[in-house]
Amino acid sequence: MARTADKYRLVAENRKARHEYSLEDVFEAGLVLQGTEVKSLREGKSTIAESYAEIRGNEAWLVNANIPEYAFGNRQNHDPKRPRKLLLHRRQIDKLAGAVQREGMTIVPLKLYFDDGGRAKIEIALAKGKQLHDKRQAAKDRDWKRQQARLLRERG
Repeated sequence: MARTADKYRLVAENRKARHEYSLEDVFEAGLVLQGTEVKSLREGKSTIAESYAEIRGNEAWLVNANIPEYAFGNRQNHDPKRPRKLLLHRRQIDKLAGAVQREGMTIVPLKLYFDDGGRAKIEIALAKGKQLHDKRQAAKDRDWKRQQARLLRERG
């Protein structure tokens, strides 16, 4: 389910997601885009930092992702913040919907990229929000691992 291939071109990344949320399951989804959106994405100017995904009916939607208007587009250019449909399998949508309803989780986008076939893909994750003490503990663990690695390097 998760993206493991080395060959893809990153367009946008949500770097805060790993800090703000503890991530559970990661999914790769396709996006339904208009022509000018694809051209704008290829320029690499989109942001997904404040976006999220939600389940409406039996479909998954990416909400609040900003793909700016294409500079050379005509009057039929796209709306930069319009909701975009995510292409997922039925079981994946059911799993996401169940986790959001039962466990109060959030669907957070992690990366927006073009795969090796040239198709726009987005990596989304089921996430649970971290509280302040969780963030502090994660920072302590990260610092300790860094210090351990430094000590091991100095010895050997």
